[in-house]
Amino acid sequence: MSIVQSITAGSPVFNAAPLNHLVRAGDAAAAWQAALAEGPAAAARGASGDFAVALREDSGRVFLAVDRFAVRTLCYRLVGGELRFAARADDLADAEPDLDPQAIFDYLYFHAIPSPRTIFKGVMRVPPGHYVLFEGGRLTVAPYWVPEFSPPAGSVSFPALKDEFRKLLQQAVQRQLDGSKAACFLSGGTDSSTVAGMIRAVTGEAAACYSIGFEAEGYDEMEFARIAARHFGARHHEYYVTPDDLVRSIGDVAASYDQPFGNSSALPAYYCAKEARDDGVSKLLAGDGGDELFGGNSRYAKQRVFGWYRGVPSALRAGMLEPLFERTPIGSAPLLRKGTSYIEQAKVPMPDRLQMYNLLRRLGAANVLAAGFLSRVDQEAPARQQREVWAQARADNEIDRTLAFDWRYTLAESDLPKVCGTTRLAGVEVGFPFLDQSLLDFSMQLPPDYKLKGLKLRWFFKEALRDFLPEAIITKRKQGFGLPFGVWTSRHAGLRKLAVDSLHSLADRGVVRADFIRELVDQYLPQHPGYYGELVWILMILEQWLQQHAPKFRIDAGDAT
Repeated sequence: MSIVQSITAGSPVFNAAPLNHLVRAGDAAAAWQAALAEGPAAAARGASGDFAVALREDSGRVFLAVDRFAVRTLCYRLVGGELRFAARADDLADAEPDLDPQAIFDYLYFHAIPSPRTIFKGVMRVPPGHYVLFEGGRLTVAPYWVPEFSPPAGSVSFPALKDEFRKLLQQAVQRQLDGSKAACFLSGGTDSSTVAGMIRAVTGEAAACYSIGFEAEGYDEMEFARIAARHFGARHHEYYVTPDDLVRSIGDVAASYDQPFGNSSALPAYYCAKEARDDGVSKLLAGDGGDELFGGNSRYAKQRVFGWYRGVPSALRAGMLEPLFERTPIGSAPLLRKGTSYIEQAKVPMPDRLQMYNLLRRLGAANVLAAGFLSRVDQEAPARQQREVWAQARADNEIDRTLAFDWRYTLAESDLPKVCGTTRLAGVEVGFPFLDQSLLDFSMQLPPDYKLKGLKLRWFFKEALRDFLPEAIITKRKQGFGLPFGVWTSRHAGLRKLAVDSLHSLADRGVVRADFIRELVDQYLPQHPGYYGELVWILMILEQWLQQHAPKFRIDAGDAT
């Protein structure tokens, strides 16, 4: 393994103008070196945009940092008292890698492996908004930035905020355009539609837009993409993904990541990016981040409803409601089961409540995973990490704290790796206008009820763009590039064979119980293909990744530690 001396990736924008001159002159390493004079945390905090930097100085000191959302990634490993680093975790792994069972458990829990852990023992990933300093044999990993919300104490002017927001949006899109063919993903949702419209506003020309459809009821959003394309006069390109596409590409997409990655939207995103590349596009803009910055995910409203339970007097909760619903037959009556479920969930504090329907928790990890594998992991580690992240944000209200939580888990650990990984595989660059520093700062100063007004999601965003977006886009139900994998697996012989063979192979490795695989395929999947198809997907992707990166891996049931 060769020792890399420096990495400077992305497009950092420094607060200090002289450093930006160095970047434009092609010497980003010198800019970062100069920034380090203020200290490692200040150096990283003084830059915005997407970036990853790793510098090894003559003294032996090593400095690493990634941007606030980890759009650019860095991994590191201590070898013989020396810190090595690379953009990908597998570049630091041994030829026959030693895999971390805890990371595999985390993957099955989250459908991705959250930083700082990677699947390779000893190889770590720099978390978003963090820096790493290795000096004098001492390793420091610390945040240089944590979300800090500062909404106004008094009244605000909606017209003024609307004008500022529209201006910032336009500038953010303009900064992401690089002079090549202006193009974007278009799912038909508010975010991608806004990007498509802003491209036209910035360039005066129609954007090239790329959409994915599915021949499956309840999954196809192509008509909304067409509405947006017509509204903005876009050059619209459509591709309908088929089960045969999945059979052909699942192995390649799974293997392209440096560790198992189970976001099932990766396959549609790959085909969308591939369609754009075949059409001569070199960079796509994506709408990721709009929901998480401005309050657009349906779970935000759902959690607010659960939060109302805290407003019920404690004597009424403990003395009547909970005994009645939880400890008498009344709570199990068909018409009252939802009340029982509501109380059960509302009693769980955030962020644990967000995992109430986690597949591993609902099914029971011991029922799904082999005993030898489970004996090697800490089943509560994911929840502990999430509580720590939940507590970090500086926010006085639950909606802002939930948004900051999603910046880590929904964006940095799932959606952004999905888009970055699949566009990279397709040979296309990607930009995220909604993650522009100016929009991030704007969102952290926006009143909480402008994000979630009562139960109205992203109220300000929609009202500020009501005369810009088609009404059908503003009022539509959010969906995105959701993949009908479970439905297709129940109907397509080739896809079913790939999935079932992968699951049995994973059971042979000692990760999953063989009897559960039979139950999952024969009983659960046919009954609820949409819900249990997600579990089939993440297990299949894990096996497909292992076949390419660690084919000899297995857990010996008699050698648990």
